[in-house]
This record gives sequence, structure tokens and C-alpha cells, in this order.
Amino acid sequence: VAMTREAISSKHAPAALGPYSQAIRAGQTVWLSGQLGLDPATGNLADGVEAQTHQVFRNLRAVAQAAGGELADIVKLTLLLADLFTAPFPARATYQVAALPKAARIEIEGGLHLSPVADAVAPQTGWRETFDQTKGQ
Repeated sequence: VAMTREAISSKHAPAALGPYSQAIRAGQTVWLSGQLGLDPATGNLADGVEAQTHQVFRNLRAVAQAAGGELADIVKLTLLLADLFTAPFPARATYQVAALPKAARIEIEGGLHLSPVADAVAPQTGWRETFDQTKGQ
């Protein structure tokens, strides 16, 4: 039996900058393409890494919701960072890249798993709770 793949898109997240989908749903799994800190209304990059990070999560949330999920459904994130650190450098486990599109400082991609029960709600914990309390600001 072949698994169907469905392209997911949201007008509340920036349009893809190249030949890719904002997300792909395969069964109950959704693969979110990397998001930059771009404002979907203007196409402008948010100013500074903190503002870009908040915009990235607003964009990821919009695409997750278009797929029928929420940030709470994310099971894996990958962060790509332009050089953000100065000496002495911190211990870390992240990917550093030489450059990101539009000179962004951060890009985040992820995967989420959708519950087969449409109205199941996962409890908010950790970073999601903090992000939700700030309402993405």
C-alpha cells in the first residue's frame, strides 16, 4: 500500500523561497520545512536573532495548524544558526552554517506527529509553555 503525501501550506507563514513545500504530511507525520524569521505579510526579516526566533515559531505554528496540529505536537526540531557566538564559545549541540537565505540568523525545521483523535489536546510543557505565555511576542 502506497502512502499518500499531501503538501501543506499556510498563508499565515512565508511562501517557500524555492521549489519546496512549507510542509508535507505523510499519514500522521508532518515534516515542517525550515522557517526563517520572515514576516509573511511583508516578506521582511525580523530585526535581530530574538525577534527572528519568535517569528520562526509563529511561522512554524501557522504551518502546523494548517496541517491540523500545534507546536505541542512537534517531536523533533533542528536549528540552523548563523554565527551567533563570540569567544569563549559555549558548549553546544547545534548546527552552525556559513549563511542562511536572506541573511537570516536562525532557521528551524521540525517534524510533528498528529494524534489520530482530532480533538486530543497535549499538555503544554517547557519551551512551548513559555512561548505560549508570551503569545509569540
